[in-house]
Amino acid sequence: MASIFKRTRDKKKKHAAWYVSYTDHRGKRRTKKGFTDKSLTEQLAAKLESDARMRKTGLIDPDQEAAAESRRSELETHLKAFEQVLERRKNTPKHVKLTMGRIRRVIDGCKFKTLGDLRTEKVETFLGKIQQDDDLGHRTYNHYVQAIEQFGIWLVDSRKLPSNPVVGLTRLNNEVDVRRNRRALTQDEFKRLVQSARESDTSIQCYDGETRAKIYILSYMTGLRRGELASLTPANFDLASQPATVTIPATISKHRKKDVLPLHPDLVTFLHVWLKDLQSCEVLFPHLAKRRTWLMVKKDLERVGIAYETPEGVADFHAAGRHTHITELLRNGSSLPEARMLARHADINMTMKYTHIGIQDQAKALKGLPSSWQRIGSDSDDFQEQPKSSDGNGRRTLGQKRSDVSPGDTSSSDNKKQKEASDDSDASRWRRRGFCWQNHACRKC
Repeated sequence: MASIFKRTRDKKKKHAAWYVSYTDHRGKRRTKKGFTDKSLTEQLAAKLESDARMRKTGLIDPDQEAAAESRRSELETHLKAFEQVLERRKNTPKHVKLTMGRIRRVIDGCKFKTLGDLRTEKVETFLGKIQQDDDLGHRTYNHYVQAIEQFGIWLVDSRKLPSNPVVGLTRLNNEVDVRRNRRALTQDEFKRLVQSARESDTSIQCYDGETRAKIYILSYMTGLRRGELASLTPANFDLASQPATVTIPATISKHRKKDVLPLHPDLVTFLHVWLKDLQSCEVLFPHLAKRRTWLMVKKDLERVGIAYETPEGVADFHAAGRHTHITELLRNGSSLPEARMLARHADINMTMKYTHIGIQDQAKALKGLPSSWQRIGSDSDDFQEQPKSSDGNGRRTLGQKRSDVSPGDTSSSDNKKQKEASDDSDASRWRRRGFCWQNHACRKC
């Protein structure tokens, strides 16, 4: 039974609130604040008691009721909770900032206030509008879709909502709207890039020429990304092992897994010299993650007369290092699975996007085809190879024309008859063998 009461300290106060004490559908005793009016509080008590009875008998689904209450809750509270979840999952601050910025822009643009306001149609309409107004590329558009969908999935996983309210958002095809094509450098271009940096007396992005050359070489020889290079210390290298390796911790790696990569023997020789004067915990390239590395590459390329941007694409830092690394792996005989493992891609299709095979590479591959077809005989009149003699059985050998066989030569017809007789004998023997196997009477066959 539900009952109403005033707290002891409020019994003599005329305008103090009444409280309701009732038992919920789980049998737990609860207290809820009522009104200053006693009759209204009695009505609330009756309702609470009736609802508890209906939940207990199954007439009201507690989960549906909780979901309905959640839909009326403020979105801002859930956004803060989701941001904390992203941070706890060890995402980089940059990723958290980008993801939350995109989600908040969509929610503010659609004027969503509560969870119940989330609608797929409104989100698509808003994304279509900003795509036109801001000239968003397909890839950026898909990043917005991915961010808001990730928020919807979290709402379901955390039991805030029974289903994802923004499921089914359309993604655009990235292949038909490429805003930034990259190109891999050739071996000669990369050699000149390193030489340009070493011969330069100018500091670019706070790095002298020799330091820039080291950054380029390490990026090209390992295929590491800029953020991964920026975190390297001598402790990441094991030059004494066979083979020598570099370790990328899971907190730094893009796919959040620990990576151990082999090192090229020539690079190991350079690293012994580079690292000998550094402390084990000293960063090789301080603040590299915040530098405009594309500007370094651009100025060093232009110094030696190499175009930074061509119809094939731009040769920024990521292209000059990682793209060139993967392309050269395949140019020099590595298989696609091997290149995928060294690039640490989850999908081999991503490795293919980093592979820049031009017309010169295709022509070189064609030269590897065997040319033995040139020695194959031909019956055409213009075939110039010297006919070879008959093999004694009347058959024409390689390079022998039909006219080279004498019309009066009967060895060919005799041989044909012998072959037909032999074929008849073989056919009858196989028929008898089949009969024996079917009847299991002859073990000699």
